[in-house]
Amino acid sequence: MRLAPRLARLALVALATATAACTIDVPAASAQGAGPDARAVRELDARIAAVKEGRVRLSFATRPEVCGNGQSITRGVRGNTTWGNWDDIKNRQTVDLEWDVDCARGPGRIVLEVEGGQITRLRTYVGGRWREPSASGAPVTDLGMVSAPALAEWLVAFAERAGGKANQEAVFPATLADSAAPWPGLFRLARNERASTAARKNAVFWLGQAAGDAATRGLDELVGEKAVDREVKESAVFALSQRPPSEGVPVLIRVARTHQDPKIRRSALFWLGQSRDPRAVALFEELLLGK
Repeated sequence: MRLAPRLARLALVALATATAACTIDVPAASAQGAGPDARAVRELDARIAAVKEGRVRLSFATRPEVCGNGQSITRGVRGNTTWGNWDDIKNRQTVDLEWDVDCARGPGRIVLEVEGGQITRLRTYVGGRWREPSASGAPVTDLGMVSAPALAEWLVAFAERAGGKANQEAVFPATLADSAAPWPGLFRLARNERASTAARKNAVFWLGQAAGDAATRGLDELVGEKAVDREVKESAVFALSQRPPSEGVPVLIRVARTHQDPKIRRSALFWLGQSRDPRAVALFEELLLGK
């Protein structure tokens, strides 16, 4: 079937252009027994909220595929995605940890910067060793090992609040927590118009990186929802491009053919071009040559 000339022009553009502390409300699902115990989430929230100034340290069990050396984090999902607190690393150690050579299977570590009872920054690590607090530095409160599922739910709920940098930084560690299922919460965050756009985009990105077939279906729905703003939809399109070709490419082709927003179609076409998938090449041939 020959498609509209305008869509064909979009394909040309796509091929030529490079884009490339507060009280946390426990979601109702937890109160009903799905996910971690609601009491555990509330207790964790109360312990964090009790700190009004300084740094809060938390440790938690990580998923089996996750390892880290205190400097970078590697996960054995789709090509060993690596992440690190690059802005905070100086002389091979962070302000919070000393690093190791070996990639250790945990524990996960989170540091919360608290000023006047408000969480202003959140840093995530795996492995390494806590540095001794400086006598002249900010006071440090170590909460020790906490429940990983409860922490994941707390992090997602915290990220849903409209706020600053700490809220968007809370998304990633939720995906590392062992025995946790943060995906429904992250989809809820992606759709929450009251949350910051940065946090919502982070939720979409990590859904695309870490989730399985269910995430692909959810991302597909997210792209098509009228209530979701364009910037978040574009993040969903990118996340689909990071899924295995058998999952992501068919959805991107459908978006490129049928989505009502030209910019979303253009984005889908661009990422199809990056995939080098034969099905994407066939679509471009159809658009450009009318075959």
